[in-house]
Amino acid sequence: MIFISTAYAQTSQQGTAEFLNTLLMFGLIFLVFYFLVIRPQQKKLKRHRELLHSIKRGDKIVTGGGIIGIIVKIINDNEVLVEISDNVRVKIVRDTITNVINKAEPGGSKNRVDGKGETEDSAPQDGRGHNRVSGRESGEGHVHSLRKLLGQGNLIHRAFS
Repeated sequence: MIFISTAYAQTSQQGTAEFLNTLLMFGLIFLVFYFLVIRPQQKKLKRHRELLHSIKRGDKIVTGGGIIGIIVKIINDNEVLVEISDNVRVKIVRDTITNVINKAEPGGSKNRVDGKGETEDSAPQDGRGHNRVSGRESGEGHVHSLRKLLGQGNLIHRAFS
């Protein structure tokens, strides 16, 4: 009993057909890869480039590091001056902007606090004359939020007063 099978040489016709099948399979894989990966990525990059070129003064943005701020000045094609808090301005590279939260309206106010168009001057006042929206003047905006979150108004008020 012989367990070794006989090996036959293949003809040139079979080699060419297998090569064409292999080439066709690689072509189909490339097309699927192109339409599922490459093309959507190119569209996303194009939208991001358009977003970066359309930003202007007063837009509320998010950076790649998660910092939220308002554009104060566009310095040049690569740099933007962003206000991240009261009197805290940071110069950032334009490419690090990942999203525009809300666009500034051409005739709108520069001191926009939230997306509803309220400014610090028109924001609702609490009993002490402070803005309930931001609490910027007294620095108690965070304390008020913590009180609501924890429900322990007296303890937190004593700790931060």
